[in-house]
Amino acid sequence: MGPATEHPLRYALVNELHARPSPQMPVPSTTVFVAFKEPKDAANRDRGLDAAHLQELVSRHGGPRPDPDDSHYQGRLGRHDLKWESHTEFVSYMATTPGLPIRPFDPSAASIFPEGWQMAAPGKRVAAVIVQVDLLPDDPAEALSRIGGWFAPDSLAAIWVLDEAAVVAGDFRIDADGWMRFAIFVRPGTSTGRIGRLAHRIVELETYRAMSMLGLGRARSLSRRLNELEPRLTAILDSMNDEAQPAEQMLHELLAVSTELEAQAVQHSFRFGATSAYEAIVRDRIGALRETRLLDLQMLTEFMRRRYQPAMRTVKSAENRLDTMLERAARAAELLRTRVDVERSAQNQNIMERMDRRADLQLRLQHTVEGLSVVAISYYAVGLLGYALGPVAGLARLDKTYLIAALTPLVVLLVWWGMRRVRQSLHGAEHDSGDL
Repeated sequence: MGPATEHPLRYALVNELHARPSPQMPVPSTTVFVAFKEPKDAANRDRGLDAAHLQELVSRHGGPRPDPDDSHYQGRLGRHDLKWESHTEFVSYMATTPGLPIRPFDPSAASIFPEGWQMAAPGKRVAAVIVQVDLLPDDPAEALSRIGGWFAPDSLAAIWVLDEAAVVAGDFRIDADGWMRFAIFVRPGTSTGRIGRLAHRIVELETYRAMSMLGLGRARSLSRRLNELEPRLTAILDSMNDEAQPAEQMLHELLAVSTELEAQAVQHSFRFGATSAYEAIVRDRIGALRETRLLDLQMLTEFMRRRYQPAMRTVKSAENRLDTMLERAARAAELLRTRVDVERSAQNQNIMERMDRRADLQLRLQHTVEGLSVVAISYYAVGLLGYALGPVAGLARLDKTYLIAALTPLVVLLVWWGMRRVRQSLHGAEHDSGDL
């Protein structure tokens, strides 16, 4: 079977499955992770700036030149293995190096990402994590005593993961240097690939948690705006029962509220959709850890249920409230339009009744005028006949008065018949033009 039978995207899609392998991490090792996001419209950012920022970092350390069109990069920068990825809204850098710093979580471990270089990033830092990987002592309690001074006890989460192949500990707090810390203790013999996948899940968990919680600020600002719009919408709905309130005026007020609600929906729809997607990824990463309880310490799912899920419920509540108000506004607009149509129909009916009355008056006036016309025409016709037949009446020795009296009924009848024929002819002409 030749190449002509292959789909043009087949090889590219298969290669995409293998384009982003997880890092290989020995024991002990240190991972430093940063993610940058544009503050506004990050999905439509200039990705060329991200590529240029990566190129600057690679050039500093003399690493392999990245392809500016790729959305991922892996290369050796000195002692560090760098993994770069471009996502829909952010870019991430993950650098792994063997060994541990002299002091636990020393900021010098992040020297591969100089402060000046981070300040020059196209976006702002949305996540910064240091992960230390070390061997798990025979007694896990010894590892816990070692991390006692690293994390805040009130928010510490420490768990077994991957069927008790490793212990993960962290407090989801940012230290004085701006880094979030996680410690991983693995059993002897754990493969470097499995350690790399575990560390990668941990930094992804923190990154997507941070990205999902960006929706919380939007939800709070939206709630404040909805608090202002809801009384206006409620007042419009209450006034719909007031017959004295003009429906068209209420419809204009409702249009203003609906326009504002639609604008809020447009502004927040992407962020709320992204929040739901990021939350799903967080749940997936937590599930992939297959955590079990370590001694009596707080589990990761418990921490997320108490600290993270309320924020997500707040975002969802604001989104549902906006949808509900949009539906209420749409139903109110439909009711008001129906009321306006009914009022206009009543007005049109009144107009038609007045037009019918006018037509009836015009018809009566027309009949009156026609009757007067018959009298007037008959009067003049009788007078003319009287003058015309006067000499004949004299020769016939007839009294002219009797002659006129005899002619009058006949003339009136002939004039009435003639006027009726004229009226019938006019009505027939109007009927014929209407058919055309």
